[in-house]
Amino acid sequence: MAYTIDLSGRVALITGASSGLGMQFARTLAKAGAAVVLGGRRVERLKTLRAEIEGAGGDAHVVGVDVTDPHSIRSAVAHAETEVGPIDILINNSGVSTTQKLTDVTPEDYDYVFDTNTRGAFFVAQEVGKRMLARARGAAPGTYTGGRIVNIASMAGLRPLGQIGVYAMSKAAVIHMTRAMALEWGRYGINVNAVCPGYIDTEINHHHWQTEQGQKLIQMLPRKRVGQPQDLDALIVMLCSNESHFINGAVIAADDGFGV
Repeated sequence: MAYTIDLSGRVALITGASSGLGMQFARTLAKAGAAVVLGGRRVERLKTLRAEIEGAGGDAHVVGVDVTDPHSIRSAVAHAETEVGPIDILINNSGVSTTQKLTDVTPEDYDYVFDTNTRGAFFVAQEVGKRMLARARGAAPGTYTGGRIVNIASMAGLRPLGQIGVYAMSKAAVIHMTRAMALEWGRYGINVNAVCPGYIDTEINHHHWQTEQGQKLIQMLPRKRVGQPQDLDALIVMLCSNESHFINGAVIAADDGFGV
């Protein structure tokens, strides 16, 4: 007997979908049957991903969004719901980082990281959450009440790491934000959870793992390897499914044992 999770009929918005984990999350949810809305600033890359997903038989749409701009967020969510339908699933994935000692962080560096990772994540979730709440209260149309919000945090939010202290701080805030949203919105059938990936090989950091410093880091990891974006597929699909209705406010480490 096979066990499958089917997201057919669901609409999923993925921010930061133009590269890395966001791109993989979009592919995965589309394979599970969801209509995916690809959000990000690099629209041409999103269009390429849309063509790939549609070529594989999936349903994909593109919306430009700058998560540091609340007006852009509101416009993007409204456009997505007008074009595709009410958003049932949000993968809150946009993120940036800097590499430096804390003593070298400038106000501009700090704002750059927090404006995207914390402030941006909050206002994206707020905008989608308002619409989910309205449907749950019967104040807005929609065939599905409740929802699934998955905030992509980081193991750095649980275990600060050298040279990326501000990034770690921003992701720690996302973890606490997740719990606050789960507490406030859970009664309406909106489940809010956080995923904390460990070291994952993406196009942004791929070159690093080939360097001497990167190889030293790999040797320090419990199983001396970094993860691949697809290693998170099963977890993401599960958290977006109806079957995850009893999982709310969870902060899930997906780090190959790094945080143990």
